[in-house]
Amino acid sequence: MLKIWGRDNSTNVKKVRWCATELGLPYEHILAGGKFGRNHDADFLAMNPNGLVPCLQDDELVLWESNTIVRYLAAQYGQGSLYLADAKARASAEKWMDWTMAFSIPFQSVFLGMVRTAPEKRDMSVIEAGIERCEKLFTIIDMTLAKQPWLSGETFGIGDIPLGCYAYGWFSMDIPRQTHPHLERWYQQLTQRNAFKQTVMLPLS
Repeated sequence: MLKIWGRDNSTNVKKVRWCATELGLPYEHILAGGKFGRNHDADFLAMNPNGLVPCLQDDELVLWESNTIVRYLAAQYGQGSLYLADAKARASAEKWMDWTMAFSIPFQSVFLGMVRTAPEKRDMSVIEAGIERCEKLFTIIDMTLAKQPWLSGETFGIGDIPLGCYAYGWFSMDIPRQTHPHLERWYQQLTQRNAFKQTVMLPLS
């Protein structure tokens, strides 16, 4: 059985658990990182010397880096579903996985300020700058989704997973947001997926 190491409120762990759940894969979820610790224990560092989560074990294979794990799960277990056989279509979908790394930086400024910082200690200038940058990036997404139903193309795929995890946090925070109708339509589609409900739509912490 697959083993997924990581705390359930981690955005990167959510990506992996969501993908596995979409594929109907049974797995053992081992809580690690944050308040759970274990990620700096010798046995964990033997698997992942970075000491970060998520970490995947699939028999003798050990992987870290969330987007790499999602790609692996799709390729190994999602032929004909999440894994697109056509190389051009697959690359067009997967580019959004790597693009989302640029989104994660300003998002973190907003998330840490709004969710993990007491109101009286918030640096609103940092939070507002993060919101502004996120909005610019969401404009790119909105324009893309005006032309296609999913970031992965005509059907849901792994290109939607990384940003989908951040989108949940974005729409769950008490912050001012611009209107992006195509982004909002895409997000509502995600919220109807059982795997998204189970693995992503958790209390922010």
